[in-house]
Amino acid sequence: TTALGTLLRCFPCERLCGGCTLPPGAPPRPPGALPPAMGPPRRRLPPAARLPPRTFRSYLPRSLRTYSCVHCRAHLARHEELISKSFQGSHGRAYLFNSVVNVGCGPAEQRLLLTGLHSVADIFCQSCKTTLGWKYEQAFESSQKYKEGKFIIEMSHMVKENGWD
Repeated sequence: TTALGTLLRCFPCERLCGGCTLPPGAPPRPPGALPPAMGPPRRRLPPAARLPPRTFRSYLPRSLRTYSCVHCRAHLARHEELISKSFQGSHGRAYLFNSVVNVGCGPAEQRLLLTGLHSVADIFCQSCKTTLGWKYEQAFESSQKYKEGKFIIEMSHMVKENGWD
């Protein structure tokens, strides 16, 4: 009868709260008694759903066509900030943007690029730390001055999002 009493006492607890756990010194529950009222049972979430949401420094409006990091989907630039699609990055085609968001900047260094000597700083995604391209800090030839303060992002590191039909 003791085993039957334990079974009757623990089955409701097992189903509702995971087991018959009484605080030390508490009187035992009578057979068949339910545990004290608790909130609704918690639903188990898949492991990916338990991760905290990613937060970015800046979010671009969902109604606008945007470019995002292909690796982590952090917003990078609005389509309206695109200046040119005919640039060459270190590893392939690249776009020139007037401004970008959610990027960090490394130290400036001088590089001899296809269009001459420039002072550039590598830029990286603030979320996943992937190097995306560079920022033109200074151009030494007068015909290249328009690039100063602009950003190159390689196409292989970007994805188009929102309203690109």
